[in-house]
Parts: sequence; structure tokens; C-alpha cells
Amino acid sequence: MAHPASFVVGIDQNLCGTSAYLLDAEGAFVPLCAFEHRQFYPQAGWVEHDPLELLSHLTQCFARAAGADGVGVSNQGETVVAWNADTGEPLYNAIVWQDTRTASVIERLRAEGAEALTLAKAGLPLDPYFAASKLRWFLDHVPEAKALARRGRLRLGTTDSFFLDRLCGVHATDIATASRTGLMNLATGQWDNELCRLFGVPRDTLPAIRATTGEFGTTSPSGVPWVASLSDRQAALFGHGCHRTGEAKITFGAGAYAVAVSGDAPPLPPGGGMLPTVAWMIDGKPVYAIDAGVHNAESAVNWARRLGLYSAYSELDHFDGATALERGLAFVPALSGLACPYWDRSAAGLWIGMNLATDSRDLLRAILEGIAMRCAQAFAAMADSIPLAENVSIDGGLSRSRYFCTFLARALNRTVVAPSSADLTALGCAQLAYVGAGLGTVNSLPALGAPRLRVTPDTPLASHWHERYADAVQRARGWHEAA
Repeated sequence: MAHPASFVVGIDQNLCGTSAYLLDAEGAFVPLCAFEHRQFYPQAGWVEHDPLELLSHLTQCFARAAGADGVGVSNQGETVVAWNADTGEPLYNAIVWQDTRTASVIERLRAEGAEALTLAKAGLPLDPYFAASKLRWFLDHVPEAKALARRGRLRLGTTDSFFLDRLCGVHATDIATASRTGLMNLATGQWDNELCRLFGVPRDTLPAIRATTGEFGTTSPSGVPWVASLSDRQAALFGHGCHRTGEAKITFGAGAYAVAVSGDAPPLPPGGGMLPTVAWMIDGKPVYAIDAGVHNAESAVNWARRLGLYSAYSELDHFDGATALERGLAFVPALSGLACPYWDRSAAGLWIGMNLATDSRDLLRAILEGIAMRCAQAFAAMADSIPLAENVSIDGGLSRSRYFCTFLARALNRTVVAPSSADLTALGCAQLAYVGAGLGTVNSLPALGAPRLRVTPDTPLASHWHERYADAVQRARGWHEAA
């Protein structure tokens, strides 16, 4: 395709694949290429990717971006890599954010009272989801990592720092991604010595922390400048147009990632099981957000398909009669435990209220409603901390289900809006690249099309149904511990 005279590219490197989109000054946002990568599950609770396969796909995306004024790249946030500083070769597969292999380490630290420190400094609870304990795992279980660390030649970091090192010769990350590791002090925006000692991660193995936009380096061999970098959650927030305090979005990927802009000061402590984070830093000015994620969304829907509850996505669009919840059937999507506001890995998935008349459509409907109800719990926690806007912007696979969007609007008692773009994460990367390349500012981004969907709740879900659902969630908690 013929490229316009001036354009930027956004690259989204996520759990399942890597995709690139072109954005020009007229607001055209078009796909360039996309690649899927393999998933590895060496044992129960372990999830890995091949970092060289990820790098290959990213390199091909940069090749398609030739001639761009700049490229922005999002990463998976909490997925980590260890590699040799001299050769650039990874020492082991990338350990993915879903991985729970360090759960026993986390439990030991929690029993020792260490969570008070991580909450106070990083703003994060102790959980194997975050990068810190996974980074330490390399040192404990990969002999070459120990040897390289002794010689000062070990490099550790989230996937973005590996990509930047290999493509630009720069061992760096951005402040938004660093804020998700559990090793960065949220108040200073730098690696914290006490947190590094707690997890046993040598500070000299970690990348330099930079702003979200700016010249990270020129990629080789494509020669394209890398001018924006951040994790996928924050990139999606920006792509949704959530730039002001109280504006919020939910991205429905493997999990449901509810994030709201909280302002220009660190929201410590936000309370309610929420996570404070850096949203982005532009021109030396950090913007903060609160994160109220749900572990299982699309992953629960895909699980339902494997069970044979449905075969085509169109089957999620319409259901007859009263909702499953209003008929007494509820599902708690704790298939990977519970995130905000509980942070309970011992919780298990649960249907409650089944009887002999319950059929597969009822079960499927309850799964969709359960995801929406967990999002409502997350939003309630956020609303206790900051005033939220009347609209919530959503994207991801579930935003294609009219039924889900309608029920979500009722559960949140907010207007649900789905933007026109197919990939809000890549759009956020491209928009930040637009700023990073000096083509414009946050307030002068290219105009995009009208939303493809807007649902205003006709009847909010009654409060007693929220209470009954909260009771179901409590029943799901502690199941694995009891077993």
C-alpha cells in the first residue's frame, strides 16, 4: 500500500499476537499486519512465550512501518524476560503475566508481613501476577542467570526492555510499565532499593526508566524511530480517549481491565483493592490511574466454548426472557482467582442456583452476566475513590455482544460506549507516537469516527441483585484453600 507523506504506526504486542496499524493526520487508522504466537504450558499454572518469536513478529511490524515519523509499541505489562547482555540471547522463555509459578514465594512474603511495604511503596499487593517475583525466579532456577549476574552481564525486564535492547541497543522501559513490576517506587518513579532487596532482584540488572514518549532509539534494521512505549492497559486507556480525571474504560481481553484516570498525583493508597499506576508520562508530567481488573473475561467465554456451550460468537448476542441473575442463577468467573477488590487466588469458578430446568443457554448467559457483575464490583471500588464520568468506554471481544453490553450498562448504571476503532491499544500507541514524533499534542490528535455502539441503561440493576451476587462471590472464595 502507498503510505501518506506523514504517518505514525502503533504496534500492539499482546498475549496472543502482535499487530500493527497506521495512523495519519486525517484520522485514517488502518491495519498493516498481524501475527499470532505460540503459547507454552510446561506444567499447571505455568504460561510461557518464546521471546525470539515475539521479537521476530515485532521486527516484521517495524519493517512494514518503513517511512513512518515514529512508532509506538505496547507490551504485555507484567510478562518478563532474562537475557545475556553480551549476546542478546534470552536465557529462558518469557514468563507470562498469567503465570502463577511464584505463588509459594508470594505466600511466604505475605506471611512475613511484606505486603505492607509493597503497598506503601509500589502501591501493589503481593501477587504472582506482577513482574517482581517472576524476575527473581530466573535467578533461582536458571543457572546461567546466576553466573551472568555475578559478572554484571545479566539483563532482566519486561518484554519491552528486551525488544528495545535488541532493536535499538537501549536497555530501557517506560515509567508506566515499570509501575506494574512491584519494584518501582510510585512516588519517585525510580527503582526502589528496598523493594529490589525484598524480591532479591539486583537493581543493576533492570532497565533505565524513561518517559512514555520521546526518542527511545532508531530500530535496526528498519531505521524507524521508536518514540512511544508503554504497557497495553495504559495504551488502551489513552486510545479510548480517557485523558481527564474520572474518565474510564474497560478492555475485554483474557481478563477485563477497568482503568480510570485519577489525576496528576500518585493515588496512594486508593483502597478498595484497587491498584494505583502511572498511566503515562509526556513532557516530564506523569498522569496517574487506578486499575480495578478482573482476571477472567474472554478466557471464561473461550472456556465456555470449549465446554460446548456455544460455537459461534453470534450466539452471545441475544437471550430471551429475564436475565439469568434475576432468575436466581449466577456465575462467578474466578477461573484464575479473583482480582479487584478481593485479590484472592484461592477463589474458584462457581455456578450457583442451578436446577433441573437449567440448560446450556442459561449457563452461557450466566457467564456473560458474571463477567459484567465482576466489572460492576470493580467500578464500585473505583467510584469510592474518585468521581467517575457518566460514560464508560469499552473494547475487546465482548464489546461485540449486544446482550453483554446491555447487561453491563444496567450493572454499571452507566452509558456504555464502544469506539469505532478495532484495536484501541494499538490506537493509543499510534496516538502517543504522534505526540512523541512531534506531530501534535494530546489536545490536537487526529479526529476519529463516531462510536459504533452506545447503550444507555433503561433500568438499572436493582441493588439487591448486587448484594446477592456479592454473596455468591464470597462462596467462591477460599475453595482451593479448603481443598
